[in-house]
Amino acid sequence: MKLKFSKMHGLGNDFVVFDGISQQVALSAEQLRFVADRHLGIGCDQILLIEKPTRSDADFRYRIFNSDGGEVEQCGNGARCFVRYVHDHGLSDKNELRVETQSGIIMPRLEADGAVTVNMGAPRFEPQDIPFLTDRRAPVYLLSLADKIIEISALSMGNPHAVQVVDDVDAAPVAVDGPQIEHHASFPKRVNAGFMQVLDRSHIKLRVYERGAGETLACGTGACAAVVAGIQRGLLDAAVRVTTHGGDLLIRWAGEGQPVLMTGPAVEVFEGVVEL
Repeated sequence: MKLKFSKMHGLGNDFVVFDGISQQVALSAEQLRFVADRHLGIGCDQILLIEKPTRSDADFRYRIFNSDGGEVEQCGNGARCFVRYVHDHGLSDKNELRVETQSGIIMPRLEADGAVTVNMGAPRFEPQDIPFLTDRRAPVYLLSLADKIIEISALSMGNPHAVQVVDDVDAAPVAVDGPQIEHHASFPKRVNAGFMQVLDRSHIKLRVYERGAGETLACGTGACAAVVAGIQRGLLDAAVRVTTHGGDLLIRWAGEGQPVLMTGPAVEVFEGVVEL
């Protein structure tokens, strides 16, 4: 089986994109892992699959698979690459799309300067919606790791996030603490672990250890979750520049019940054909 693909990235968070409308794409977990393998396959953090929608109020369906072969609910950087792809490949001429995901409808918009803004929907905080095992909702929670107790904010951006504030994100033990947080028993579906350094009220630095992928150069939903957590804790204003290893995102949030807006770049690197 030969499949056409595009390699794309959003701030270095890289993707293999398959058009499941013009070709039939049904990959096993083993095949997904092969595609994502940086030595034996194409190499990526996530695989994105574009399909026809299953509901009448959407233009497309968008599915996301992590490099471990597991399907996940949401991916912010991937959403920007999605809208860039469908425009550049002639699948739609709409500037704003309604896109079906596993976690609901998102609305990405192509801006005049080529950047993409994604309405990521409203964050969810109730523990059962994350999901997070705790007695009640709280602004912050204590989480026990192997050698210490950390303080986190827990929320869902369509996928689960645990965000902690650190003094120096470059020195943060992401490789050690990230896997412990991801697989913590309090998160039955695992969790993305964010490490946020507040530079001022409108600028943060961020690293994210992503569920099923490890640390990536950027994480769109992680940036949204970090800004939401910072605003809720009174540390940040309503518009925040998020600096990741891959570059900067602009995140805006007007408060509880309101959608999070994420703006940033999306780039196509090359096209090819892979044999599976």
